[in-house]
Amino acid sequence: MEDTVKQYFTTAYWSNLMHEFVAAMKTAKFWKELIMMSVGMFIGAAAVYYFLMPSHLIVGTISGLSIVINTALGGNADTFSYWVMGINAFLLILAFLLIGNEFGAKTVYTAMILGPFTQIWDRIYPYTNFTHKVIYDQDILIQLAQGRSVLDIHGNPYLLSRSGEVLEQVKDSVMSAGLGLGDIWFDLMCFVILLSACQAFEFRMNASTGGLDIIAKIINKFLHFDIGASVSIGGAIICCTAFLINDFRMVVIGLLGTWINGLVIDYLTVNMSNRKRVCIITPEWDRVRKYIVDDIRRGCSLYEVTGGYTNTKQMEIQSLLTKDEYADLMKYMRDHHIQAFMTAGNCSEIYGTWLIHKSRYENFMDDLKQRRAEYEQKRLDYMERRKQYWEQRRKEHNKSTK
Repeated sequence: MEDTVKQYFTTAYWSNLMHEFVAAMKTAKFWKELIMMSVGMFIGAAAVYYFLMPSHLIVGTISGLSIVINTALGGNADTFSYWVMGINAFLLILAFLLIGNEFGAKTVYTAMILGPFTQIWDRIYPYTNFTHKVIYDQDILIQLAQGRSVLDIHGNPYLLSRSGEVLEQVKDSVMSAGLGLGDIWFDLMCFVILLSACQAFEFRMNASTGGLDIIAKIINKFLHFDIGASVSIGGAIICCTAFLINDFRMVVIGLLGTWINGLVIDYLTVNMSNRKRVCIITPEWDRVRKYIVDDIRRGCSLYEVTGGYTNTKQMEIQSLLTKDEYADLMKYMRDHHIQAFMTAGNCSEIYGTWLIHKSRYENFMDDLKQRRAEYEQKRLDYMERRKQYWEQRRKEHNKSTK
C-alpha cells in the first residue's frame, strides 16, 4: 500500500495518466461511453429522487445513508445531493488508496454526478407534485414567509414551493394512495428495478455507481469475503443506520430491498454478459473456422473427435460468441447449406484471454488503416523502382556519351 500511495506524488504518474486521458478523448468510444454512462446515472438519480427520498426508505446504498444523515440534520434536496457527493468523494479516495485504480475515471465520474442529477430532477419535476397539493390560505402563507413552521391536522409541516405556493402533504410517497394508505413495497420495487438496471448498465460499461461498490471491494479485499457477501454486509450496515429515523418495520423492509437489489443486479448482469459456447461438428469445418476467425473475428478451438455410433473421426469447432455473433453464424450456415451437428449453451463467466469484439465502425477503420498502409507501401515501392530506373538510364546515358 505504501508504494501505491507514493505513486500519486510522482510527476511521471500524473503525466502518464494525463497522456492516456487525452488520447482516450480523441476516440469515438470515449464519448459514446460517456453519454451512455450519463443516461444510466440519470435513470438511477430518478429512482433515488422519486422513490427513495419521499418514502424515507433506506436501502443499503450510499444514497440511503445520505438520506439518514440529511433527514437527521433537517436537510432538503439540495443538502442531500451534497451529502451524496461528499460521501462518494471520501470513498473514492479510500478506493484509490486501498484498492488501486481499478475503478478509475469512470467510477469517479458516475459517482460524482449522482448528486447533481437529483437536483436536476428536483428542478424539472419535484416529487412534491405527486405527494402534495396547493392550498390558498393567506394566513399560512404569511407565517411561512416569516420563517415559522406550521403543521397541518395530520402533524405534517406545510411547505413553501419555489414559486411561492403553499403545499400540504396528501400522500406518504409517490406510489402511496394517501396519508396512512401507502404501501412501501410499491416504492421499494420501483426503486430496486430502476436502480438495479442503472447499476447493471454501468457494470456493462466497465464502470460502477461508486458508494456501496467501493465498500464491498474493501471488505472483499481485506476480509476475504465473497463479493456477493461483501455487498450484503455493506448494505446491511447502511440499512441499520436507518434506526435513527425509521421504525423497525422500515429497517427490515430496507434489508429485504438490499437483498432483492443484489438478486436483480446478478440477474441483469449475467444476462447482459452471457456468451454462447458453440460446438460444431461438420465436414466443412475449415469453411466454418474461416468464417468465425475472418468475418466474426473470434477465436476458436479445434478438436479431433470420434463418433461413438459411426466410429468415424471428424473435427469439432468450439467457440465463444455473443448473441449477435451466434445469430450471424447460424444465418451463414443456413444460407450456405452447411450440414452440421451443432450445440450451444450459455456461459456467464469467462476467465483468461477474451477477444473484445470491435464494432463495425472500428472494424471499418482498421480495414481503412490497413489499406492506407498497403497503399503507402506500394507507393514507396513504386518510387524506389522509379528511382532505380532513372538511375540506370543515367548510367547508360553516361556510357553512351563517352
